[in-house]
Amino acid sequence: MANLTFKYRVKGKRSARLLRRYAFAANQVWNFCVATQKKIQRNYRDGLATSWPSQYDLQYLTASTSKDLRFHAKSVQEVCAQFVKSRDQHKKCPRFRRSGGAKRSLGWVPFSAQSRKIGPNFVCYLGHDFHFFGAKRRPLPDVTKGGCFVEDARGRWWVCLHVVVSDDKHCGVDPIGIDLGLKSFATFSTGKKIEAPQVYRQYEQKLAIAQRANNKQRVRALHDKIANARRDHLHKTSTKIIQQFGAIFVGDVARSGIAKTRFAKSVLDASWSSFCNMLRYKASRHGATYVEVDERFTTQICSACGMLPPSRPRGIADLGVREWVCSLCGARHDRDVNSAKNILALGLSAQLPVEESQVAYGR
Repeated sequence: MANLTFKYRVKGKRSARLLRRYAFAANQVWNFCVATQKKIQRNYRDGLATSWPSQYDLQYLTASTSKDLRFHAKSVQEVCAQFVKSRDQHKKCPRFRRSGGAKRSLGWVPFSAQSRKIGPNFVCYLGHDFHFFGAKRRPLPDVTKGGCFVEDARGRWWVCLHVVVSDDKHCGVDPIGIDLGLKSFATFSTGKKIEAPQVYRQYEQKLAIAQRANNKQRVRALHDKIANARRDHLHKTSTKIIQQFGAIFVGDVARSGIAKTRFAKSVLDASWSSFCNMLRYKASRHGATYVEVDERFTTQICSACGMLPPSRPRGIADLGVREWVCSLCGARHDRDVNSAKNILALGLSAQLPVEESQVAYGR
């Protein structure tokens, strides 16, 4: 079984007004948890407290607030649970959530499975039906858990439902090595290349015009369009890879390090981390194998003879060398394809016993 999140856009302005009121109540509960945490931290430093408040401590302190806030009691508990989860994950007290002003926090209304009723195209919460788009295109499964209402930067509301779906063990059989890049988004060990869509570059001029005009609504719309186009490309590409291959080996490119160089804009536009995360969870659901391989020297090692020839491209100075010939065996290599083949060889050698991997690659 796999846990997925189905996201639908909520209809109507009346629904948006109600959700903003519920989000205000959720912020009050969250801010109370933050204030309680800060007070106990001061007492902890002074020796008056021995531990931080747990989820159940905060739920006990907020047990009688649902009627005053006109907010569901289960949602109050969900806010406390999420606060403790965020605090423990980052090892520090979260920030206050702002309910008004130019820098207000985006709306968020969590709910549990007991606090809502789900229909074919609506969610009933606190006696109000919140209808949403997309129910016909993507029907909701029968088994659903909790979820939340969330607001985006454009003021639109979405309902996110956590569902349980059965594993779909339909994937390919052959293994594949993938080298991630900027000009070619992904290069396969088979020689196939997927060109980078460069979504941000397509809208960069329009975005600059909107920013100079201080048209904030237009800027948000363009950023939303860029994010949607990039996400669509990543989902389609990762799904095709899972359907065609049973073992996927990807080079562990230093994403955070390259993002600090002059290639930062292109690296962030490529969104390698999101792509690898999609491959990881889709492989787990469909029965495939996903492994990240150390890609050091994969562009320099000859995939034909397995040696480091003197003619290999080296360092930053040779980044422009896209094709080279091995001076030891005479094999001609495309830089990215050669790297993908070496990633595949390293991945299989780590998965198979030593004897089998040597037989498979003639070493």
